Amino acid sequence: MSSSEPFVRIVRGDATPEETAALVAVLAARAAAQDARPERPAITGNWRNPAHRLRVGLPHGPGAWRRAFFPGR
Repeated sequence: MSSSEPFVRIVRGDATPEETAALVAVLAARAAAQDARPERPAITGNWRNPAHRLRVGLPHGPGAWRRAFFPGR
């Protein structure tokens, strides 16, 4: 894109200069907000998954198989 081409081009309708200025202001504010937002670190593992907290060890001892499948008994 060369410097002589417009940055924003209205392809339909008849926008007033005020409407065009409002559109440019919104686009500029959004671009500034994107630049100001801190980058989130990439999640490297699945350690934050809440399902991991639901996992418990299997019971040991006599009747352990029964307690593993029927925890209330």
